[in-house]
Amino acid sequence: MKVRLFTTQGCHLCEQALHLLRRLQAQDLPLEIELVEIADSALLMEQYGSRIPVIRVTDRSDDLGWPFDATQVRHFLDN
Repeated sequence: MKVRLFTTQGCHLCEQALHLLRRLQAQDLPLEIELVEIADSALLMEQYGSRIPVIRVTDRSDDLGWPFDATQVRHFLDN
């Protein structure tokens, strides 16, 4: 499953979210994680600037914004 993590440089919450995704990936979740830098796009800054980190599955329209934990991420990815 391909997931995008919307992030920006220097965001400690984004680092925590990436660590959480990598931990789930190492356990048993087949994830391909793509980091998306929101500072590169005015549109992304508008959409996600106050919500990052945000997880989105590439073929879905919904997303999961911070705060979240491993259980919430699993539930989001399973639906």
